[in-house]
Amino acid sequence: MKLSGLEPLLITPESNFINVGERTNVAGSRKFLRLIKEEKYEEALAIARHQVDGGAQIIDINMDDGLIDGKKAMVRFLNLIAAEPDIARVPIMIDSSKWEIIEAGLQVVQGKAVVNSISLKEGEENFIWEATQIKRYGAAVVVMAFDEVGQADTFQRRIEIAERSYRILVDKVKFPSEDIIFDLNIFPVATGMEEHRRNAIDFIEATRWVRQNLPNVSVSGGVSNVSFSFRGNNTVREAMHSVFLYYAIQAGMNIGIVNPAMLEVYDDIPPALLEHIEDVILDRRDDATERLLDFAETVKGKKKEEDGKALAWRELPLQERITHALVKGIDTYIIEDAEEARLSVSAPIAVIEGHLMIGMNVVGDLFGVGKMFLPQVVKSARVMKKAVGYLNPFIEATKSASQKALGRILMATVKGDVHDIGKNIVSVVLGCNNYEIIDLGVMVPPEKIIATAKEQNVDAIGSVV
Repeated sequence: MKLSGLEPLLITPESNFINVGERTNVAGSRKFLRLIKEEKYEEALAIARHQVDGGAQIIDINMDDGLIDGKKAMVRFLNLIAAEPDIARVPIMIDSSKWEIIEAGLQVVQGKAVVNSISLKEGEENFIWEATQIKRYGAAVVVMAFDEVGQADTFQRRIEIAERSYRILVDKVKFPSEDIIFDLNIFPVATGMEEHRRNAIDFIEATRWVRQNLPNVSVSGGVSNVSFSFRGNNTVREAMHSVFLYYAIQAGMNIGIVNPAMLEVYDDIPPALLEHIEDVILDRRDDATERLLDFAETVKGKKKEEDGKALAWRELPLQERITHALVKGIDTYIIEDAEEARLSVSAPIAVIEGHLMIGMNVVGDLFGVGKMFLPQVVKSARVMKKAVGYLNPFIEATKSASQKALGRILMATVKGDVHDIGKNIVSVVLGCNNYEIIDLGVMVPPEKIIATAKEQNVDAIGSVV
């Protein structure tokens, strides 16, 4: 699937989980709703910007509220986003249950957007008409597992509606299969109702079936729905979101609407809590709901980083402290730890090549297996960047002016990307090994990279693409 804002987003079978920011939704954020009602659009834009800065690769925008003019608000907000390159660089998900709002958004949105959503609720004729219009606008589409009978709430109903929708879209509308995203309905678990006990596992198994049997499609969903029974207990909710995603991603869920502030690193979930949540998510025992409800009361209201117990990691050995800070995205003590590491090695570059890279390798491994998510990795990268920034003057001071450079290397982040942490680390390491570095920064057009390479007669080009 290819989406775009000002920059392209290519989603392939090899891509990691795509995080959709959920806070620019009047139905899901009371703050955003208030700002839109009061027409404080600059403050509303700040919410969108915060999501993108925090790692959202798509932002979901919903203006469905009875007390605002949804069509007018959608058009105005999208036009304002278009004037903010740091926000507009990511694709937009136009989220509405009203066709007039969806179409108004499609008429002004930049790039290739996603429509969220259409379904068979009103029958095939309406479904085909809306899909045809979306195809004409060149957008991708989220298809809800919903038909004339109602929402799909079992494994069998989910796959039946998905297959029927797929055949209509591909065979009748000629809709590109790679532009189809199925929302297979994430429902709350641990409600106490027997018919709800398989809500999570049925979604996970249906996701696996859809990805295996309906070629080229994606699967998405609103992750926070799964923990709705535990409103007010963020300890349980954050852990539950991460557990659910861990298994859903393995089954093939590759896109999700999620609040990154409500995610826990999977490996950091206390074993007892993890066991209780997995029993519910995977429907492993008959009394799973009762056990989790009882256990949830024992952890309700517990703080994490603020309490003294949470700072026990500061007593760990140096390498474990640095790794913990990188995995958790805590920058409070990283300068202190980087200095301690610097004093323990023969050259400051060894801190980057050793202590810091060991920690980042752990981050990479967790991300690769779905136990960390992009917003958390972004926080890790910021901690790394702060540490490298502190060490760089010490590294520069060790260089000898009389040494002849081994070669000249041009470094750049190609236009379409603003990430530079990897580039900066490589530049520092190469510089310490006596290579001359020409760093063009971020968002660099390919033409400029080629022209500079020729002009400076470089030996190699390194880039983030």
